[in-house]
Amino acid sequence: MAASSISDRWKYDVFVSFRGEDLRKGFMDHLFKDFKQNGILAFKDNENLPIGEEISPQLCKAIEESRILIVIFSKGYASSSWCLRELVKILDCKNIENPKHEVRIILYDVKPDVVAEWKKALSMAADLSGWDLQDLTNGYEAKLTDKISLRESL
Repeated sequence: MAASSISDRWKYDVFVSFRGEDLRKGFMDHLFKDFKQNGILAFKDNENLPIGEEISPQLCKAIEESRILIVIFSKGYASSSWCLRELVKILDCKNIENPKHEVRIILYDVKPDVVAEWKKALSMAADLSGWDLQDLTNGYEAKLTDKISLRESL
C-alpha cells in the first residue's frame, strides 16, 4: 500500500477519523509516523487542509479520496459533532460500490458495550419527535423556552 501504489482514484491511502482531544498527542503522532515510515500516505488535517478553506467540504473530499477509512472510537468520539459528521460520510462511502472504500474500526480506551450503548441511545433519540430549531429562529426562541417550561410545569 505504498504511496506510489495509489491508483488514480485515490489521493490518500488512509483517512483516520478520531477525537483530537482524546488522541492527537501521543497515539496519533505515533500512528502517523508509522504510516509515513511505511510509505502509507495518510490525510492529516493539520497538514492537508488548506488555510482559509472551509473545513467540512475539505474533510468530505479527503474521505472520498481515501482508500481505507479508519474510525477510532474513544471516550469522547460521540460527543464531537465533527466526528459524527465524518462517521456519517465514512459510512456513506462504505456503501458506494465503485470505488470501494475499506472501513476499519478501532476501539481506543473504550469498550464495545459502550459503543453499543451509543448506538442504542442514538437510535432511540432518532425515533423521538422534537422541535426543528430551523423553524424557530429569528426571535422564536422564546416560544421554544415557553413550550419547554410549560411542559416541565405540567
